[in-house]
Amino acid sequence: MHIHFIDPYQDGSSFLHQVDARVKLVLVLAFILITALVPPGSWMIFFLLWVITLSLEIQSGVGLGYFIKRSALVLPFILAAFPLMFTVAGDIIFRFTFVSWNIEASTAGLVRFTSIVLKSWISVQIGILLIATTPFPDILTAMRALRIPRLLVMILGLMWRYLFVLTDEAMRLLRARAARSGSTGNPDHPTGGTIRWRARTAGGMAGNLFLRSLERSERIHIAMLSRGYDGEIRSFPREKMRVFNWFILGLGMMVLLFVMVLSILMGA
Repeated sequence: MHIHFIDPYQDGSSFLHQVDARVKLVLVLAFILITALVPPGSWMIFFLLWVITLSLEIQSGVGLGYFIKRSALVLPFILAAFPLMFTVAGDIIFRFTFVSWNIEASTAGLVRFTSIVLKSWISVQIGILLIATTPFPDILTAMRALRIPRLLVMILGLMWRYLFVLTDEAMRLLRARAARSGSTGNPDHPTGGTIRWRARTAGGMAGNLFLRSLERSERIHIAMLSRGYDGEIRSFPREKMRVFNWFILGLGMMVLLFVMVLSILMGA
């Protein structure tokens, strides 16, 4: 059983795959920053940012379905901004009474909520595009090249590697459970007990997974220390930035600067 499905990197030979990881990381961070600074209700700017993101996704050759499915996972978390519809003052769209509370939704609140949804959705898509076209070790190396604190890069790197360790331990538990579970083959007599029994079994497996992962992490840490690990990522000397990558960086920053200036002018 393989665990490679966790790695979001999609191998390819597109234009985006060939761009230096340092350039892509800088442009993605600048893109997310500019997206966050766009004033609420700037629908034309949101559309322009989405068109840029969509064009890059098509060019990557990964497939639009890949980005749509993964970006949709963030939508439930955006519901945290839903109360803004009822707390921001403005023209009333509708009102209703719940128990003893009079709840009113305003136009300004709806604009604020919709803007947050669009900002989050676009930012998540551009982030997915980065990790889908760049191997994660290259991203970590690019972060160190940009002088991001070593501790932060170390935490991200260990979190990424231990995710595979945790998945491997979970798969071992699932294989052990499957090996010890019988099946009657009769739909009238399904395998397993009540929901309460299943919940108790799942809780026991979760506790077992935690203990096994903790023990294995200690063994891995000792093995890393014995091999000279000091928190720094060791890699081959980074290749110097080629003219091609400098051109892409300059062009991307010019496009983002144009979007920011356009956003300021339209919000004035």
